[in-house]
Formats: sequence, structure tokens, C-alpha cells
Amino acid sequence: MTVSEFAVAQEWQSDRRGPGRWILSHTLRHKWAIVGVLIGALGNALLAAVMPVFSGRAIDAVMAMPPDVQGLAAAAIIVAVSQLLRGFGLQMMRNLFSETIGQRLERDIRHELYASLIGKSMSFHDSYPTGDLMARATNDVREINLLFNPGINLVVGSANFIFMPLFVAPTIHPHLVLVPLIYLLSYGFVVRDYLRQLQPMAEGVRRNFGEMNTVLAESIDGIETVKGAAQEAREMGRFRQAVDNWRVAYLGQAAVEARFIPLLLLGLLVTGGLLHSLLLFRDGQISIGGVVSFNQLLLLFTFPTWSAQFAYSRVASGVASARRILDLINAETELGENVGGYDAPLRGEVAFEAVTFCYRRPEDDDYCGVQEATLEDVSFRAEPGQTVAIVGQTGSGKSTISKLINRIYDVQRGRVLIDGVDVREWRLEALRRQISIIEQDIFLFSRSIADNIAFGCPHASAEDVVAAARAAQAHDFIMAMKDGYDTVIGERGVTLSGGQRQRLAIARAFLTDPAILILDDATSAIDSETEDRIQQAIEHVAANRTTFLITHRISQIRWADVIIVMRMGRVEAVGTHEELLQVSQAYRDIFSRYE
Repeated sequence: MTVSEFAVAQEWQSDRRGPGRWILSHTLRHKWAIVGVLIGALGNALLAAVMPVFSGRAIDAVMAMPPDVQGLAAAAIIVAVSQLLRGFGLQMMRNLFSETIGQRLERDIRHELYASLIGKSMSFHDSYPTGDLMARATNDVREINLLFNPGINLVVGSANFIFMPLFVAPTIHPHLVLVPLIYLLSYGFVVRDYLRQLQPMAEGVRRNFGEMNTVLAESIDGIETVKGAAQEAREMGRFRQAVDNWRVAYLGQAAVEARFIPLLLLGLLVTGGLLHSLLLFRDGQISIGGVVSFNQLLLLFTFPTWSAQFAYSRVASGVASARRILDLINAETELGENVGGYDAPLRGEVAFEAVTFCYRRPEDDDYCGVQEATLEDVSFRAEPGQTVAIVGQTGSGKSTISKLINRIYDVQRGRVLIDGVDVREWRLEALRRQISIIEQDIFLFSRSIADNIAFGCPHASAEDVVAAARAAQAHDFIMAMKDGYDTVIGERGVTLSGGQRQRLAIARAFLTDPAILILDDATSAIDSETEDRIQQAIEHVAANRTTFLITHRISQIRWADVIIVMRMGRVEAVGTHEELLQVSQAYRDIFSRYE
């Protein structure tokens, strides 16, 4: 097993051994920004501690007999300058660099995730709902950005604040370190327990959001079916239930956040600190200015205590999202790119040798039971340049054969050979580049018609695109559109008729000039007159290349060199049209049904 069918080249490789290592490996790419965050956070905390210290000195200066005017003025200037530098310099530096890290991580992770998804096999994509994939690729990636800003930004900033009283309080009196130290130890234990409770709740929120997005995506993607069956109310109910599940999970996380014990500890800290400092003042060990300075120092704990409730929630959500994204990236696929594999121009010889196949999830074993098999012990051979028609009842395995030829899936048993070489030994890109499949369910992109035709051959000239469209009998209807070949079609080509979509797909196949051409019911939505013209084009393009026709149209079956009759996943008979009419009752039944 590998984690990718196609490995998209990247400048560096992240550490994917866990969400923490993965996030850290991305973060360490921006060392200068990390230094900026740390300097900004430390400087901000140091200057925040300046105000309590010099406020106390200012009070002592005022209460001195006579008042120390120069000391008061110096304290005021130091406080003013330090806070201006803190607000307009260090805080901005910390926030700017933290935001930079977050935005760049979001960009890099989106690229890494997209490269991973585009390289996964069809078995992987068959196993994951599109809505959930979209939720992870959009919302979960965004959560990692928020993990840094405001999440990590506040955590790093508050960490510096929380240690300042420990270092500054002893300068007023050594005993004053006691209350901050007790608070800090209690804070550490409480926050650890808080995170332990928060993490599974955050993961539940992310999971339920993905499920809600799946329901939404399915309803929108199948909106025509929903409306055609008048099931709007039922689908609204399904979505409402998914939203309720997400709401319950979110409220569960909110309930954990509401029980944030450090807020209680903060009140006890302020009370204990005030009592302790007043006792020392009564004993004459510190001045009234020392009392003010110390209690203002304790107020530095306010920022980390209040911000932690929000910051740790962002961190927990970000880590949960990182785990969901990493699960996709690390998901195994049974197909590999085989970069060093066989690579040569195709002659077009295709052979199936005792092939057994069933559709399995990537994590399942390779065993195929008889009852599960889509194809069972299938064997046949197609010589270079032959036209092979594959016929049979619905569900007999005809389309599956085409997906094994270009290795969309791998067989469980047996072999598929192209030019005498097992498809698993071919370099995957070299194999697929020389095979074109035109299916009944055509997928077109929300791009111009020219871009859709040239999708498999992006460097084709405008003249080549037009020639392919003419060969597929698509040129006339394209030119009838307002913008001709520059016309942008809707998603999946919904603005076109079924016949128009299929002619564009045929033009796309013509342009790639494949050695093996597979037409999977490709002319089912085309009228008889257009079919006659396309039939001539297909016969022209099929010359000197191996062509597989999966069709029920008798006009196409007749001119095939070889006809393979499929029944319940097995080869029932092989021969020419005339031979099969004599020896195969299954073929005669098919022929009489569609004649």
C-alpha cells in the first residue's frame, strides 16, 4: 500500500507522523516569523510589567516627605514611553508575525492536501463522501490558521505574562513569590485537565460539521432528483437533523469551556495576594508603593486567564482539524505511480488472463468471494488495431473491464496485460496517457468549451481543437453559441444537452490521439442522424488503434472485429457477429432485444 497514486512534486516533505509533528514541521519553515512572535511576546510582557513597578514607585514618590517630584516625573515618563513602545511596536510585531504564520500554513496545507487528494486512487474517493472531503479541505484547513492566530498567538503571549510576576515580585519582597507560584502550579494542573476534556469535544464538533456538509453536498448535487421526486421536505429534515447533531456537539464543547476553573483561581489569587501584601506592609517589610506594585503585577494574570479559555479552544479545534486532514493525507491506496515502471508507445494489444475483481475499500483485504465478484475468471485477447464490442445485460461487468484496462482499479486475481506487460508494471502516467475512455456519464468542467476539449492535451493549438470538434460533429453547435469555443459551460456541462456533452467528450478523446480508445455507451444520448456522422468519425479514428465498444447499438456491434458476450461477471462467448448468432443463445437474446 502507498499513500498516493500520483505523487505531486513539492519543495519539501512535511512530518506526517502525527498532527503535532505535522503542524510543527510546517511552522518551522517560517523561523524568522517564529522569532518575531517570540520577541514581540516577550517584549510585550516585559513592558507590561514596567507599569506596576513604576506605578508603585510613583506612589512612594508622592508619599515621600517632601514629595519626590523628579522621581514621580521619571516614573511617569518611563511608563508612558514603555506602553507606547509596547502597543505600537511589540504587540503589532507579535500579531503581524503570528498572522503571517497562520496564513502561510493555511496556504501550504491547502496545497499539500489538494496534491494528496488529486493523487489518490478511485478506491479512496469511492470511500469518502465529497461533502466531508470539502469540509476538511476548507473549514478544517481554516481552523489550523485560527489555531495560530488567535490561538497560539494568545498562548505564547499569555505564557510570557504568566511568568512575569514570578520574576518581578521577589524584587519587591522575596516572600511575595509564594502566591503567584501557588497559582501557577494550580493553573497548570487545571488547564491540563481542561484540555483533556476539551480535545474529544472539539473532535466531535469537527466530525459533525463534516457530516452536516456531506448531507448538504448530496442534496445540492442531487437537486434534480430531489425535486423530481418531490422530496424537498424530507431532505430538509435530514439536513435539520445533521445541523442539530452539530449544534449538540458544539454545545457540549461550550459546556466544557464554561467550566473553566482558572477564572475561579484568579479570584482566589487576587484575594490571597492582597492579604499577603497587606500583612507584609503591616509588619513594615514593604511600602505602600510595594503593595500597589505587587497587586498590579498579579493583574497580569488576568490576560492569560481570560484569553486561555478562548485560545485553548482554538488550539483544540486546530489540532482536531489537523488530525482529520492528516487522516486523508496518510490514507493508503492500493495503486502506486510506479515511476520506474515500463514506459513505451502502446501497440494496443490487450489481454485478460483469469481476471477476478470486486470493488473493495482500500483498507479491505484483497480477497474476493464468489458472491462479491464483479468479474470472475475473465479471459480474452484483443489484437492491436482490432475493434472489440463488449455486450451483456446491465451489471454484467462491461464497464468494469474498461476501468481495469487503464488501471483505475487493480484486479484481485489474474492479470491484465497491455502489449504483453502487466498493467501493474507500467508507469501509470505513461499507460493512462495513451488510453482514452468516453463514458455515458460525461464530466465537463466549468470552463470554456475549448478548455474542455483540450483537457487531456492542454498544449493543443486552436486549430487542433477545432479539427477534433469537427471530427466529433460538435463544431456546428459550438459555433451557434454566442462565444463559440470561448463559451463557458456550467458545472458538469448542465447548460448543454446530453448529446452535446457526449460530442465534446468524443472530441476530447480524438484530440489526445490514444492508442486504445474505449467507448462506454458513448453515443447513447445522440440521435440517429448525428450517430451516423459520428459513426463515420469513430471508424476513422479507430483505424490502426485498438477500440473497445461497450454498447447496445446493433449498428456499432455489427462492425466489431470481435464481440465479447458478458453474463453475470463471466465471459459467456467470444466471436464475430455471425458466429455468435449461431452458437450463443445469450447473444441472440441481446441481438433480438435491440434489433
